[in-house]
Parts: sequence; C-alpha cells; structure tokens
Amino acid sequence: MSPRSFAVSPDGAAGSARLERLRAQLAEHGVEAFVTAYGANRRYLSGFTGSAGMAVVLPAAAVLLVDGRYTEQARQQAPGWDVRQVDSFYEALAQLLEEAGVRRCGFEEQRVSYHGWRQLQEKAGAVEWVPLANTVEKLRAVKEPEELAAMRRAVALADRAFTYVLDQLQPGVSEREVALKLEVFMRREGAEAVSFPPIVASGPNAALPHVRPTRRALRPGDGVILGFGCVGDGYCSDLTRTVFLGPAGERGREIYDLVLRAQEAGLDALRPGVAGRDADGAARRVIQEAGYGDRFGHGLGHGVGLEVHEDIPRLSQRSETVLAAGMVTSVEPGIYVPGWGGVRIEDLAVVTEDGCEVLSAAPKELMELPV
Repeated sequence: MSPRSFAVSPDGAAGSARLERLRAQLAEHGVEAFVTAYGANRRYLSGFTGSAGMAVVLPAAAVLLVDGRYTEQARQQAPGWDVRQVDSFYEALAQLLEEAGVRRCGFEEQRVSYHGWRQLQEKAGAVEWVPLANTVEKLRAVKEPEELAAMRRAVALADRAFTYVLDQLQPGVSEREVALKLEVFMRREGAEAVSFPPIVASGPNAALPHVRPTRRALRPGDGVILGFGCVGDGYCSDLTRTVFLGPAGERGREIYDLVLRAQEAGLDALRPGVAGRDADGAARRVIQEAGYGDRFGHGLGHGVGLEVHEDIPRLSQRSETVLAAGMVTSVEPGIYVPGWGGVRIEDLAVVTEDGCEVLSAAPKELMELPV
C-alpha cells in the first residue's frame, strides 16, 4: 500500500487522454464545456482529492476552482490544470465561462441539487445548461493499468484481512467487535480508509444482506457473512465470504454449494459484449432452479473503482450495460432465509479480452471453523 493520501493521479499523457475522451463525448452532445463538483469525478479528471471545488473542462483548457483551504494541494495534485482560488464557486464559474465565450455547458443531471441548479441559473443564466448523465462515469468504467494496479493492492489487503479475521471468530465475540478488528487490521496494514463500514452478520442476522453489525455475540452453529474492503491510492476493494462456526449442517452446506455454483456461473459469463442482465441471469438461474429464486433479492454485481459502488457496469436483471475489457465488477450472489440466516460470496473481477480475471484470492471452499 502506498502511503500517499491521494489517488493515483492522471499525470501527463494519461490525464490528457482522459480529458480528450471527455471532450469527444461533449462534442457528441454539441457542448463546449463541462463542469463537475462531484468528488470522484473531479478526482478522476484532475487528481485533486479535496472535499470542495469545481473542475471545469473547456475546449482548450482545464480549470480547477478551489477555496483557500485547497489551493496548494490542488497545485500539487493537479499538474497541468489552471488552479484558481475563489471566494464564490458559482460566481467564479460564471465569469470563467464568459471569459471563454462558452454558450453551452454540460452539467451532471444526477449530481446537481435544486439549490445548485438555481445558482447556475442566477449566476450564469446567459449559458445554456445541458443535462448530461454518466459522462465521466462512462470513462471511469474502463480501468487503466495504473488503476488496476492500485485495485490489486487494495484487494490483496482485503484478502489478508480475511485470513486475519478467521482467528477472531469465536463464540462470545460480538459482531461489532469483529467489525472493529477488521477495520483496525486494514488501517494498520496501510489502508487509507475502509471502502464501507464492514458487514458482520451472524446467525439469523445474516438473512439481512446489508445489516449493520450488532451487539449479538457469535454462537456455535452460526453462519457468519463477512463483507468488507479498503481503500488504497484512492481505489476500493470489496470482498465477501461466509463461514460457519462449527458444522454448517445439511441446509448450510446445500445453500453454500448453490451460492458458490451461482457465483462460478456468473464469473464464467463475464466477457466483452455480454449484457449485464445476461451475466446476472447466468448466476440467477442456478439459484432459481434450486427453488431459492425468491431468496436472491439483489443484483449480481456493480462496478468498483474510486467508489465501492459505481453504476457502470451493473449486473442486474434490468441492466443494459454491455461489458467491455477493463471494466471491474463485483460478482456476489446470495441466498437469504429469514429466521435461519444467509450465504453470500463475492469477488472482484476485471473483464479481459476473452473472459475475466478474478482479483480476489481469499479461499472460497466451505469453512467450518472449530469452536
């Protein structure tokens, strides 16, 4: 893990290539400029990781508007960008667009609040504001080699965390204690942060896919879903395993085997040109044919990168995403039975030219831990 506190920066040719790909998208919409204040998109384009600021992409320039807290940081993290310290973002944006002679400017329709929209109208009403959806997200979906390298490091740390936490799973230890141990281990080993608050769901709590850890103490016979990940160089990992404290029992073994076979079917379906709904369907059929279709209530997977949940790609029953080489997705089927518990198995996989590569290395065979 790198000790740096900011993401893999799109320096030099990589940064220029990202901007040119974005400008090509803008041209398709007849738009001259683009503005984003969304942290992950701003970071992807410029490398700047501060919590506030606007990235403005013009036909022949790229400008970062920041306040006084971030001027020096932006200059260090975003070489090649024109960094301007401002007092009012919207007034500075309006002035910048006027200076550049911009008549049509794209904005992120899913990111701008009503307040933000009013500010755009009041401060820069002379500009025609064009709503655009997933403009930067489409670029982010296909990872560059440096991004994949950062993700591999984050995934490797999550793998080590799984090995570590197995020794912490003892009857009497609470879900919250296990979650804390996971987080402390990953941070101690170099993670910048956790990708999301760790999920530790034991016994009947495991029937709730995203339940928060509780004070419930682990008990012999419990199935325990462990979902966690970390951030390294700005990029996330996401891993889920299910283990049993003692014998899993006939039902536990049956459900575990189903979920594992469903995941293998989903992974086998990943390749360029496949629709997200078809990859989902490959895994879902295994569970449906075994009579548990109504117990798999979420999609098969989602994109992962600068954020642990990215919209592109999306593997679900309704997804029209077409997979492309370089996309990274989770593959995480699950079966959840109220009153009993659940099983979920998740890995990250990168789509390759002829299939996929699973990034996680944590073992997936059924684990019945001694108690």
